Amino acid sequence: MTKPLDGRVALITGAARGQGRAHAVRLSADGADVIALDLAGPLPSSVPYDSPTPDDLAETARLVQANGRRVVTSAVDVRDLDALTTAVDRGVGELGRLDVIVANAGICNPAAWDQITAQAFRDTIDTNVLGTWNTVMAGAHPIIDGGRGGSIILIGSAAGIRMQSFMIHYTASKHAVVGMARGFAAELGRHNIRVNSLNPGAVATPMGTGRMREAMESAADTHPHLRDMHKPLLPEGIAQPEDIADAVAWLASDQSKFVTGTQLSVDIGIGYC
Repeated sequence: MTKPLDGRVALITGAARGQGRAHAVRLSADGADVIALDLAGPLPSSVPYDSPTPDDLAETARLVQANGRRVVTSAVDVRDLDALTTAVDRGVGELGRLDVIVANAGICNPAAWDQITAQAFRDTIDTNVLGTWNTVMAGAHPIIDGGRGGSIILIGSAAGIRMQSFMIHYTASKHAVVGMARGFAAELGRHNIRVNSLNPGAVATPMGTGRMREAMESAADTHPHLRDMHKPLLPEGIAQPEDIADAVAWLASDQSKFVTGTQLSVDIGIGYC
């Protein structure tokens, strides 16, 4: 039976675990070979949750291979355009083409507005904004060179549609991602490349580990009135990574062939109320 992404190759950043791993597993189940990139090492010191490891990235590769697909992995920092381009070029060289980009890598470090350090702000913008831009810059030309068109999916957040309390730097970064998707959609459309942002709400991932909950609670204690601003509209208030991967798979496939320049929210309603 033909699968939606048979014969295609997908580049995924932040692929070692969480949403990135779910995207790699789902797209490979749909027939795609995968270029799986991740820092697979220490995150910036401002980040209050556990870092991804080489073993995490290796497990993602194993799961892709279990779906019968090829995978090329690299431990690379999306903030480093030269290293990222080298990793993408190696993956394209081994797998033969590139059709889909999922710019998923990102960080989050909650704090009250006057507790955000300059370094934490810089870390967030460099990873979430510059890293997303670098990913498109490293991958768009191989898609163009293939002459078949493609799909670029920038992972934003409900914070990029509305906002997220106690995360001014994260909110700013994800608004930038939404705008970036619109801008890229305008200029890459002539190559039949669709570009969209996908904006999740709360998702059960390793981002909730380590000191993350403590950091969120500490920030919220500075202004309790804002605690109730982000209520889901459905009884199940947190998504699984696979729920977001369902939307990624749709945007990557021809089922969404006329969808570009848009903002798809999978956030249980928190971004629009």
